[in-house]
Amino acid sequence: MKYLVTGAAGFIGFHVTKRLCELGHDVVGIDNLNDYYDVNLKLARLSELDKFTIDHVKDNDGCFRFIKLDLIDREGIASLFSNEKFDRVIHLAAQAGVRYSIDNPMAYADSNLIGHLTILEGCRNNNVEHLIYASSSSVYGLNNKTPFSTGDSVDHPVSLYAATKKSNELMAHSYSHLYDIPTTGLRFFTVYGSWGRPDMAPYIFTKKILDGDTIDINNNGDMWRDFTHIDDIVEGVVRIADVIPKRDPEWKVESGSPASSSAPYSVYNIGHGSPINLMGFVKAIEDELGIEAKKNFREMQAGDVYQTYAEVNDLFDATGYKSQVTVDKGVAEFVKWYKKFYKK
Repeated sequence: MKYLVTGAAGFIGFHVTKRLCELGHDVVGIDNLNDYYDVNLKLARLSELDKFTIDHVKDNDGCFRFIKLDLIDREGIASLFSNEKFDRVIHLAAQAGVRYSIDNPMAYADSNLIGHLTILEGCRNNNVEHLIYASSSSVYGLNNKTPFSTGDSVDHPVSLYAATKKSNELMAHSYSHLYDIPTTGLRFFTVYGSWGRPDMAPYIFTKKILDGDTIDINNNGDMWRDFTHIDDIVEGVVRIADVIPKRDPEWKVESGSPASSSAPYSVYNIGHGSPINLMGFVKAIEDELGIEAKKNFREMQAGDVYQTYAEVNDLFDATGYKSQVTVDKGVAEFVKWYKKFYKK
């Protein structure tokens, strides 16, 4: 099939694109290559995808083309959809980061709201058979009941980033309802692994420990995260692309799950389903590096939540997907990549 992957130079987008090409699909990837973090890392990811471009493709591989394009370029996105005629869209591009949204709110309005709308419009006007898009575990906000279920209320976000991701789900539902566009939102839980983002804890901790710098431990270490390895995330994304939502005329607001609808609309958690304490994750990095970290324990930071914990039975029922990569194995994979990439 022919896929559009937005955010193809990003962490998850790069891995999803690679997997789709390996499976024999044709992929057009777009990214604006902004400088939210090191652009050289994004360019290095794209270089890794060169083997799937037209001059290097193998008999059983799909083909990859990259186009530098910003989601807020309405005419550019409209032309892309019109010219390419995608079968499916995996929309992963967004302005990421919880804390960054506190100081740079307008970046989130542009990328996560206007950008999401341009993708929805592209799907509406070009008969795309399935739109899969990135939501986030951050939508659970002030929820204390665990594990987090897609049947829970998500009306109390604690960051603008989370609010934009909840807005994406609402926008997708309106288009599913009005225009019969099958949409699936995926609430990602603390993704980590090779080629990961420099603004996320695994990368920050690994870099600082190797450099002999002090790492900051929020909430004095009393935090829990449902760390999910990128290989498990990719498996879930690729499988859910084949599970196209259908209308359910029996569904009612009063009795139905908010993760489904009378419209062709679904939302799933995509996580490991077994959170670990932050100190346990740090210990796994320390053990892999053979270095004890210098630690600065501090209070909870603005926009943070105490715990994330995914209830993943719905995704397993739909796809047969269940995370396989343990934290020890995942951390080892990430550290190995980090040392090789940065020649540490």
